[in-house]
Amino acid sequence: MDNFLFSDENLNQEDKTENNIDDCWDVLVVDDEEDIHQVTKLVLSGFEFEGRTLRFHHAYSAKEAMEVLNQEKNISVGLIDVVMESNHAGLDLIKHIRQDLGNHDIRLILRTGQPGEAPEEAVIRDYDINDYKNKTELTAVKLKTLLYSALRSHRDIQTIAKHKAGLERIIDASGSFLRCNSVREFASTILAHVSDVMGLSSSDIYCAAAVNNQGAKADHFRLLAASGEGVEPTTEAIPNNVKQLFMETHNIKHSLQTEFEYIGYFPSQCGGETMLYVSKDSELHQTDCQLLAFFANNIALAYDNIKLRETVKESQKELSYILGEAVEKRSKETGSHVKRVANYSQLLAKLYGLNDYQSEIIKLASPLHDIGKISIPDIILNKPGKLTPEEWEIMQTHAKVGYDILHSSSNEILKCGAIIAYHHHEKWDGSGYPQGLEGERINIVGRITALADVFDALGSDRCYKSAWPLEKVISLIQSERGRHFDPKLVDLFINNLDEFIFIRDSYPD
Repeated sequence: MDNFLFSDENLNQEDKTENNIDDCWDVLVVDDEEDIHQVTKLVLSGFEFEGRTLRFHHAYSAKEAMEVLNQEKNISVGLIDVVMESNHAGLDLIKHIRQDLGNHDIRLILRTGQPGEAPEEAVIRDYDINDYKNKTELTAVKLKTLLYSALRSHRDIQTIAKHKAGLERIIDASGSFLRCNSVREFASTILAHVSDVMGLSSSDIYCAAAVNNQGAKADHFRLLAASGEGVEPTTEAIPNNVKQLFMETHNIKHSLQTEFEYIGYFPSQCGGETMLYVSKDSELHQTDCQLLAFFANNIALAYDNIKLRETVKESQKELSYILGEAVEKRSKETGSHVKRVANYSQLLAKLYGLNDYQSEIIKLASPLHDIGKISIPDIILNKPGKLTPEEWEIMQTHAKVGYDILHSSSNEILKCGAIIAYHHHEKWDGSGYPQGLEGERINIVGRITALADVFDALGSDRCYKSAWPLEKVISLIQSERGRHFDPKLVDLFINNLDEFIFIRDSYPD
């Protein structure tokens, strides 16, 4: 064997096979001759490709090779003899790798000293191999050349696989962006997905998302969210080195990368800028930066949609307040009433167990609770004394009128407002109006707004009465537990009274 294998090359090289697993390419040598193993290691000692050396795994039969492959999942190249325990053992091993293990990434090179047992054309045609060499033609240089080619091919396959996995994670993350209801939630969602997109542990990277609004100076960045080991979720300070990179990115108007950092730049349609900063403990590979660039592009598109939805939501909120305040001003009451009722209602909804989205909808819809009063004549609406039975009957119509105004809308806030308008004068014991509903037949949004409205109305001046002291208001609410109001809501209200008083004091008349 020594007379022909690598006969033209100098074999006096140091064997270097002990290396850190992360710095190596794994090579499996399968041959039933010990000399082949030794000479292969000798010739390839000192071999490097892209800064990584080789780590050898040895098997002396197809069966042993299968055991190695079951344990080692990162083998890049297999150098496989054809004739071992049988004349076609190597070919059977190829089938096992490709078909049974489903491993199509490993580069497989058949080597044989008996080419007659496995004709080259038939083997290349019928078996999923990457090269087929007669041992007599493999000089040291040719073996190294062959390995360069195989490792380069394996690297490219791994890069494609990583891109594919990363793009799949980006698509999955994009769905999460669409479910966000605010820019801050959007930023937190970005950070939660960055490590996943890169296939890293969240502790291995530091991320920050920041915004520079239209017209702001280059250094006026507001941190939206940050994540990474040792980062407090509530932190609002941008580290100086990160801020400097944000400024550089702002000046060049496109994404920037250093050896260990990536700064994604995506301007919004309204003229603002959002930055995504990612730093990694080790070198950022080109694949990482490409994935982050794709990710940042998706972020840019999603960001504009989030901002638009925020603008629409703010507009809806303002319109809701404006309509509610218009009714209150007509009845000579302040606009602060609807703001207080809105915030009381949101707090009660959360205490009751409704989620943040439902609580926000109730907050936006509750200012419309008395929208039907636009149909009530001023002489009744602003009468300082007690209403006559006839006048009271007219006043009660405002609940149904409010429902009729709002219920045909497809807008979620207005639909909720319709239910609130219709139900907020119903009473737990069934003695309310306009339908005389009882208990849980009254929609929860109506039960919540009823308590919020009465609490604020009793504590405020009206054309027909002066504001009650807080103690008297609380006493009445407690006495109406199970009669006017849902008992559970009353308990929640009393147990969290300080929070309601804080809201009251935050929106004075």
